[in-house]
Amino acid sequence: MSRIGKHPVEIPNGVKVNIDGSTVTVQGPKGTLTRRFHPDMILKTEGNQVTVSRPSEESMHKSLHGLSRTLVANMVEGVTKGYVKQLEITGVGYKAEVKPYGLQLSLGYSHQIQYKSPAGIKLSAPQPTQVVVEGADKEIVGQVAAEIRSLRKPEPYKGKGVRYAGEQIRRKAGKAGGK
Repeated sequence: MSRIGKHPVEIPNGVKVNIDGSTVTVQGPKGTLTRRFHPDMILKTEGNQVTVSRPSEESMHKSLHGLSRTLVANMVEGVTKGYVKQLEITGVGYKAEVKPYGLQLSLGYSHQIQYKSPAGIKLSAPQPTQVVVEGADKEIVGQVAAEIRSLRKPEPYKGKGVRYAGEQIRRKAGKAGGK
């Protein structure tokens, strides 16, 4: 039995879970999330809990069991609390501005970078050197944060670039001085 998959997912007050075959829809104060699961997984609501079970001890079913339960738990947490990723921008003249379409980033290139945010994602810049990505879907929040970071990854010599809050950058020594 999967150690994660055997635990039921608690449904807090104000959250509605609708299971239609292999499609699960979760509605809450932060939005609505829908996801299709593998048709072999058995999803049921019992009172204020969602349980996930598997039809057999086959290795594929074992691997999908814990994954399916965690995805349901992430959906429930996303519509109640939401997910947040914070990014830091380091470098002279590097900054981010919030625009109606998303973000405008100055990252040391000859041009400004316009990043358009996908639906359901809120981008904010409390300071010009900080970016906050918020949303209900954990997968999309992480993907957006990774895409913004990939626009200018932190370099190892001076540490300039976009990094996650609290991320440690391994620094390298520069050139050895001449005689």
